[in-house]
Amino acid sequence: MDLLDPHYEDDTSPPLPMLVSGIAGVPGYNAFHYFRDRYGDQVIGVRQSNMWPLSGDGIVACDAEDADSVARLWDQYRFRSLLNFGGCCRLKSCELNVDMAHRVNVVGAENMIAQAIRHDARVIHLSVDLVFAGRDGGSYGEQDATDPVTVYGAKMVEAENVVLSQCDNACVLRISLPMGISFNEHAGAIDWIASRFKQNKPATLFTDEVRTPTYTDCMNGLFATLLDKPLTGLYHAGGPRRLTLYQIGQIVNRVGGYDPDLLHKSLRHEAGPMPPRAGDVSMDSSKLQEDLGFNPFDPWPLTDEWLPTHQRWHYDRDDGFLGSEEMIKSLLYQNPAKPGMVPPSRNEVWGTSRFA
Repeated sequence: MDLLDPHYEDDTSPPLPMLVSGIAGVPGYNAFHYFRDRYGDQVIGVRQSNMWPLSGDGIVACDAEDADSVARLWDQYRFRSLLNFGGCCRLKSCELNVDMAHRVNVVGAENMIAQAIRHDARVIHLSVDLVFAGRDGGSYGEQDATDPVTVYGAKMVEAENVVLSQCDNACVLRISLPMGISFNEHAGAIDWIASRFKQNKPATLFTDEVRTPTYTDCMNGLFATLLDKPLTGLYHAGGPRRLTLYQIGQIVNRVGGYDPDLLHKSLRHEAGPMPPRAGDVSMDSSKLQEDLGFNPFDPWPLTDEWLPTHQRWHYDRDDGFLGSEEMIKSLLYQNPAKPGMVPPSRNEVWGTSRFA
């Protein structure tokens, strides 16, 4: 990434006020704090009504699948831009409750987009790499046919179609794993893996599921650019590194200084059929880079120093680096090339005794 590129994170204000939906998830939580830090009360974040611990200035409870509640919210604030990041990404929950998956991921998108159209708001909508099965060696482009293996992936395809067919000015971004903190400290990839190690529990991760993760710092800069100089249509927004879930586990284990024996590896078929897992769903994001005129993503992790070179790499600790949770923050949550803020976790907001 050219950090001197004038298109990266322009200081021009986006259309305000702004709504960020799905702030219980990693991209929404980090984006809400990023834009709230810049534009204050002009930025509102929405979370599901049952996610009551997620509270604070600018945070509003509203279930996106409730059309009347969504309409009232928009009438109250008259948003001019929407970061539509809501939905349920819990694979097993979606498999076991297809109606819920449809309501939250598709109906929720329909309701938000309907109001964005009514209020002539600028729209960025997030989809995901799991719209693909990963059977074909990865490096998927926007022109490749979707073939999800999960209910979640199928519902994300439906939501994409809703947004692209109904909202001419929308930009739909297919992301991979967003690498940043999560509010509940186990929603994101880093936090789920680290939470297992912190409790001295094993984490078993696949060596044949491949993703293209991105720092939330880079994603926030991209969102700011697209609100200032919008693109429309469908874009892949994955990072430049292709990593297996097991390699991601190795990185978290080593940087965090956790017991290397707690990390286990597996092939997808060894884990059983529930939930189904995709294979190599790495994405080619060159179209986004070309249309922006610059590369919005640094590699995650930033330097090759933290890139596993073999399957026991996380055991290699002869360099004196002990690892720590603080290092996870500075190397894995934040982009060391241009670090942004790390929002507070649930325990930092409420204290550990509140949820003991």
